[in-house]
Amino acid sequence: MKNPKFQVFRSEKNSEYYYRLRAANGEIILSGEGYTTKQNCLNGISSVKVNALHDKHFIRKDAVGNYTFNLKAANGEIIGRSENYTTAANRENGIDAIKRIAPDALIEDIT
Repeated sequence: MKNPKFQVFRSEKNSEYYYRLRAANGEIILSGEGYTTKQNCLNGISSVKVNALHDKHFIRKDAVGNYTFNLKAANGEIIGRSENYTTAANRENGIDAIKRIAPDALIEDIT
């Protein structure tokens, strides 16, 4: 089994830096926005590690058959977006996983 990790990568389309948080099974459970510098992307990851500890920073969204969430920083900015879930229960499992693994997840630079 792999360790949970943040992967930092650079888009070929727009040359911006992004992160994704992968669970131990390799599944992507959180994705970040594009950043103009790698350092800003790493700062975004640091913010996720801190804000993932607080349930109030997870903004849940419901639509028919599609449940998602955004993770917001203390200043209200979105710092991470979830994948799509088919049930609210699965979404809550995703949030619980992020709370558990994000604070200690290693960072893998694949730029």
